[in-house]
Order: sequence, then structure tokens, then C-alpha cells
Amino acid sequence: DPAQRRRLELFHEHRSLLFSIAYRMLGTVADAEDKIQETFLRWQRVSIADIKSPRAFLVTIVSRLCISHLQSAHVQREEYFGQWLPEPLLTDHDHDPSAALAMEESLSMGFLVLLERLTPVERAVFLLREVFEYEYEEVGRITHLTEVNCRQILRRARQRITEGRPRFDPSPEKQDELLTQFLGATVNGDMNGLISLLAKDIVLYTDGGGKTTAVPQPVYGPTNVARLLSMALKKFAENVVIRRAQINGQPGILGYINGIAETAVIVDIAAGRIQNVYIVRNPDKLTRVPLLSTEFVC
Repeated sequence: DPAQRRRLELFHEHRSLLFSIAYRMLGTVADAEDKIQETFLRWQRVSIADIKSPRAFLVTIVSRLCISHLQSAHVQREEYFGQWLPEPLLTDHDHDPSAALAMEESLSMGFLVLLERLTPVERAVFLLREVFEYEYEEVGRITHLTEVNCRQILRRARQRITEGRPRFDPSPEKQDELLTQFLGATVNGDMNGLISLLAKDIVLYTDGGGKTTAVPQPVYGPTNVARLLSMALKKFAENVVIRRAQINGQPGILGYINGIAETAVIVDIAAGRIQNVYIVRNPDKLTRVPLLSTEFVC
């Protein structure tokens, strides 16, 4: 059926964009994929001859589905045990579902955490306008708001997240060098060396979801962070295999036990120091991390 083939081609053409929006909105791959599937089912039920812009139609559907999902998931987030962090997304091209789009700051763990400060509608307006560069008229149509409302919402959203917006060193070489030093100091139990790599205002976040060992509250300051990292590594060091990875477009580390990813560590690096550390240990958020390959750093 040529019409059905064309329908599938149009959807596939925009799928990467839909994933990029849905993942940034929802923070998990599973939820993003669910909303893409729902979008596809709705796409199947319309006459594409009546659709002026398939891209606009699909973006509108997935955005509204994400807003609705976040509104219903709000209570679940509030009841979540400890710190909620987004699901790590490997951004090596072999594994990245959104590889067709340029990796950017808006995919970083720190940025996604900041988006949690926004309401679902604020998040949609902010992402569509600031990240995906839609005009206010389009943002208003997608979100059922006037252009004036969109401008007001965007101004509030900017104020709420600008202060904590992550900063990054532009040099991948510098990031790689600092991650190597961080990993070496941690593995060797070099507390002084580790502390020297950490920013004075460093914060460490851990997400175990109540299902595995994690610190429920953020940890502040170089000494406290270094001590916790050293203790954690000693506890698991005998069984852990460590592999370097790009996670959410940032330098990261994966810890494997028996070939299965048990821990993902992501770091924000700026001004030659590690600014934030994010540790995800909730097993539900690591199921899509590939099994251990033969290529790893230990």
C-alpha cells in the first residue's frame, strides 16, 4: 500500500526529533518511547492528505502527550525515594537513539535536573522555544496558549533555571584528562588528589530509587564528596569492572558487575574542576545500558 508506506516514511523521518523532545521532557527513555508509540498510533488514525505539516502535527501530539504524562506523574516524582535523576542516555553513536541530532547542553544531566524545577507546561514552552527554536506562534498552538502567555511563561522559566544552568569546558581533551585523573584518584584511594579535582561548591547526587544503596540527599563540599566516593568504591571494588563512556553528551563512567551495568557516573566539568557528580544506581534506569563489551578501562 503506497499510502501506508508514505505514512511510515513520514513518521520515521521525524522520529529522531520526537525522541529528542520526549526524552528532554520526561527524562526517561522508556517514557519517551511510550509517548512516541502513542503518537504513532494517533498518526495512523488521521488522513495525511489533510495534514499540512506532518512535522508540526507530530511535534504537537508528542508534546501534548508529554505534558499530560508529567502532570499525572507529578505525585509519583514527589513520592520517589531520595534524589530523582534522569535515565542515563549513552551518546556514543552506536547506542544513541537521537544520534541524528547534534548533542548539546540541553541533553546534559545537569540541565535535565534543572528542568524538574518547571511545571509541565513551562518545560514544554521552554524546550520548544529555547532548545528547538520554535516561534512563539507555533509554541502557542502546540500548548493551547496565546503568544503573550508563552512569552510570560518563558520569562518565568528562564528565571527559575538560569542561575543553576550548567557550565562546561569546551575542550573534549580537557574533559577526558580530568575524568582520567578523577578515576585514577578514586580507584587508588588518593583523597588529596581527588579533592584537588573537585570544585569548592561541588554537589554529588545519587539515585537508587529505594532499590539499591544510594544517599537520599545531595552531598556538598569536596571533602564530603571525596570521602563518599572512596567509601563507595572500596565497598564494590572487588567485583566492579569500570568502563568509560559518553553519557548525555558528557564524560561518564559505567560500573559493571557480572557484565551488567550497576552504576552510571556522570560529571559536570567547568573551569578545570568537577562541578557536579551524578550517580545513577536505580536498576530500572540502567536496563538499556549495553552489556559489558571487551573494550573497557579499569
